[in-house]
Order: sequence, then C-alpha cells, then structure tokens
Amino acid sequence: MSESPQSHSFPKGEKLTHKRVFEQLFNEGAQIRAFPLQLRYVRLNSIDKAPIKVAVTAPKRKFKQAVQRNRIKRMVREAYRRNKPMVFNNIEGNFAFLFLYLGNKVPVYLEVEQAMKQLLQDFLKKESHEKNV
Repeated sequence: MSESPQSHSFPKGEKLTHKRVFEQLFNEGAQIRAFPLQLRYVRLNSIDKAPIKVAVTAPKRKFKQAVQRNRIKRMVREAYRRNKPMVFNNIEGNFAFLFLYLGNKVPVYLEVEQAMKQLLQDFLKKESHEKNV
C-alpha cells in the first residue's frame, strides 16, 4: 500500500450529520448487504470538500447497553477508515453512506472488516455499472 497515513484518517468533515440527508438515505437511497453490515447510499448534489459523508448505526433494540453499541460503531468506523482509499480513488461525485449493523451479537473485528471490503467493492461495481449505462 502506497497511501499516505493521512489518507486513512476520518476527519470531522466526513461525518454525516444533516437530518435532511438521513431522510434522503432512507427514502431514496440504494442499499447493499454483506452480513453483518448493510450500506445505504445516495448521490449528493452538493459540492463538498469530502466526497463521501459517513454515518454508522447499531440498533438499540438488539444491544441494550450503550457500551456494546459504541464498540460496534467503533469497529465499523475503523473498518471503513482503513478501507476508504479503495473508494476515494475510484469514484466521481459526492455520496452519503450509512452503515447499519444487522447482527445479533457483538462481532469480531475481522468479520466487520471482511464485510466492509465486500460492501465497498460491491458499491464500486454498482456505481461503475450505472456510470457506463
């Protein structure tokens, strides 16, 4: 890997915070699944410094303790942070990503990272196909 350490960061500007964009993700967004993760994404019209805005969720219904939800979200963010150069170098335009955790138990990091790689590869395939059509 020849990426600089800076390319593996996850700055504040890449975090998804706008309520309107969350609504757009659930109403219009496409989805891809790779158990135990689901990716919902939508192309954004706005021009922003960050090409991808990201949010992560873990269900309160399945994980009553905040400690467990926070651990899951931390693992998903870390897996995204480590694999995001794969997407950043191969997309055009701006996107909003929402990663949802679908499992019933707190996962092992390797399981999350494998699912993340699969999601990002599937996203790139789908986007390159839509661009060519």
